[in-house]
Amino acid sequence: MSALPILRTGKARIEQGFVRPYPDLELPFGIIEGAQDGPCLLVTAGVHGSEFCSIEAALRLLKLPPEEIRGTLLVLPILNVQGFRKRSIYVVPEDGKNLNRVFPGHVDGTASERLAAWLVGSVFPLANAYLDLHGGDLNEELMPFSIFTRGDERAEAIARAFGLPIIVSSRGTGRTISAAAELGVPGIIAEVSGNGLWNDESVAMLTAGIHQVMHMLGMRGTAPEPAASSIVTMTVPCSAVQGLWYPRHQLGDKVATDQSVGEVRDVFGNVLSTITSPVDGFVLYQLTSLSVNEGEALIGIAAAV
Repeated sequence: MSALPILRTGKARIEQGFVRPYPDLELPFGIIEGAQDGPCLLVTAGVHGSEFCSIEAALRLLKLPPEEIRGTLLVLPILNVQGFRKRSIYVVPEDGKNLNRVFPGHVDGTASERLAAWLVGSVFPLANAYLDLHGGDLNEELMPFSIFTRGDERAEAIARAFGLPIIVSSRGTGRTISAAAELGVPGIIAEVSGNGLWNDESVAMLTAGIHQVMHMLGMRGTAPEPAASSIVTMTVPCSAVQGLWYPRHQLGDKVATDQSVGEVRDVFGNVLSTITSPVDGFVLYQLTSLSVNEGEALIGIAAAV
């Protein structure tokens, strides 16, 4: 089908299938509608196709009985289908672009841009709230955290309800949640796990957050109380050169302004670039691969707001 089914029929139901945003792309979807009226929560995963924890959490969500919810849950569990199949890092293989940097997209653009444009034009307007699940790609490790668009109080409330320990207040553009915010749909990115790994514990952290947000929205009657969270900003130094990456710190380590956080070296061990922290803070995530290319993110330093 070329368009998603009607989301609100007034009858409890589960509907699953495939939708074609454009002729060369077929995406799986799931709709769970409760018998009682309520908001529509959109959940996406697999924007980055190798962040498998996010995808497994979304797939498990498809099994939620409609009798347990009010309103409608719309799940798109694997947006970057070819990235998932090819175990691609960050990018959509069809055009080599990072889907989470091209929003709001372009209907006549490349594969990533067309998918982004379809989401903005045909999917985001259907939702009252939005959760974009991520899971730490094959080449990065991270502490669990969520991201909301700075200044969006409704999105901040969703992040607090989701309950991950760290919440990043971001001015980033080109992302799923920034495009949704432009349409008045509050949303967050939720990051759990890393290096493409997943297990029941990490998946449960994401699904618990989803249920807590559904409770906040009035879609579920009960949910555990979310844990307290700390709001931070995040600065991400990138590599100025191609080479080998040698980080100096572990996740959670405190760092000071201008302190060395790692080096990029050549194959003979010569230091090509020393990376320093631009702020006082702690290591929230970092690249784990030995190889690094020019312009790639190396490390995320979180600083208290």
